Amino acid sequence: MTFQLSVTLIAVAFAALAAFGILTLRKTMTSLDETNKTLGEVRNAVHGLTKEAQALIHNANQVTMDVKGKMKAVDPIVESAHDVGEVLHNVTSSVKQAATAIGQKVNEQRAHGQQTVNVKVK
Repeated sequence: MTFQLSVTLIAVAFAALAAFGILTLRKTMTSLDETNKTLGEVRNAVHGLTKEAQALIHNANQVTMDVKGKMKAVDPIVESAHDVGEVLHNVTSSVKQAATAIGQKVNEQRAHGQQTVNVKVK
């Protein structure tokens, strides 16, 4: 009888172990299914982001090319403005030199006692 009781207990223990194993495997399967769904959603989100990133990069490239083209179109104007600035600087320097020369001439003629100053502009 002890032998039968032992076999019965072993059978019950094995059945309980098998039942808990089955429950654990079912929970594991449920978790794996949820993980697969989540991974699918992540893949879809990543693909959507990848497409948006590619579109953004494409738009940035177009804007860069447009800006470069506009800069090339504006370069001659900037160079002309620079040239005009140099010309104005030269004219200002010439006027300054002329004014200095006239001032010196006036001072020289006044030093010699002349009331009127004759200045010739070439």
